[in-house]
Amino acid sequence: MFVKTPATTKIEDETLDTQLRPKTWDEYIGQDKVKQKLNIIIEAAKKRGEPVEHLLFYGNSGLGKTTLAHVISRVMGKGIKTCSGPTLEKTGDLASILTNLQDGEVLFVDECHRIQRLVAEMLYSALEDFKLHLILGKGPMARTMELAVPRFTFIGATTRLSLLPGPLRNRFGGIFQLDFYTSEDLEKIIRRSANILKVAIDQDAVRLLATRSRFTPRIANRLLKRVRDFATVEGSELITKEMATKGLELLEVDESGLEPEDRKILRCIIERFGGGPVGIKALASSAAEEPETILDIYEPYLMQLGFIERTPQGRVATSLAYKHLGIAMPQRDLL
Repeated sequence: MFVKTPATTKIEDETLDTQLRPKTWDEYIGQDKVKQKLNIIIEAAKKRGEPVEHLLFYGNSGLGKTTLAHVISRVMGKGIKTCSGPTLEKTGDLASILTNLQDGEVLFVDECHRIQRLVAEMLYSALEDFKLHLILGKGPMARTMELAVPRFTFIGATTRLSLLPGPLRNRFGGIFQLDFYTSEDLEKIIRRSANILKVAIDQDAVRLLATRSRFTPRIANRLLKRVRDFATVEGSELITKEMATKGLELLEVDESGLEPEDRKILRCIIERFGGGPVGIKALASSAAEEPETILDIYEPYLMQLGFIERTPQGRVATSLAYKHLGIAMPQRDLL
């Protein structure tokens, strides 16, 4: 019997994510205001016969920034090259990518706030004038060479807008924030994904998954796939609310959508730091997590639920967090 390993599950998930990714505006559910503004920018560029202006998308992980970049390239009828900010370690890496682009193509860079400083400085002229300024040689023999690159559209995505260098941020023609999704939009996404995966699921199960998806499409699709696996093992051809509930219990996803790591962070604040305030570095060390992971993955949702608050002194657990974990709130905090 074939048993899934973490490696095979990851490969399967990546393949399924590609299948589930929307390819047109109509398939892309949610973010209506952003789509409306982007559609105007794209249609205007097409009528002028020009590349789309450089665009920046920011917001939490899993909200559809990468998908938007792919939809834009399809609507424009152009190709897309993708990479991640940390992979652009040297100026030569950027020069290689830019010189191999075709006119009008899209270069999508995820985590663009992590582009190395020297690489970012080379990128400025490419974004503004579609030229690269290369330094050849060293010392007194060094000289500058100007190299033209194709007129391309740069689309950046980041979860940390504040870390983006000002000169880079100023070169984007449009900057758009992607917000958390509504339960109604998540239900539409889950039904669409279930149809693509050929999974039978009733409306109550769809609604349950939507309420535990942290307002995020990527998580909604992940939970659907894992509940589908559970139903397959149980021999059920239909995912019911009861089946979905059992699957979510197995995954340790509670009624608020919190997973074990979320609850661990809340317990650290409450049990080790008396409810706070606690700084991000101390919290990360206590929870055995990277500060960036807490800032990008866990904290936004916990703040959205009202379970933690940021203060000048650090993070503080609210009465809602105590109630959710079933921990009595100290009397001094009730004053």
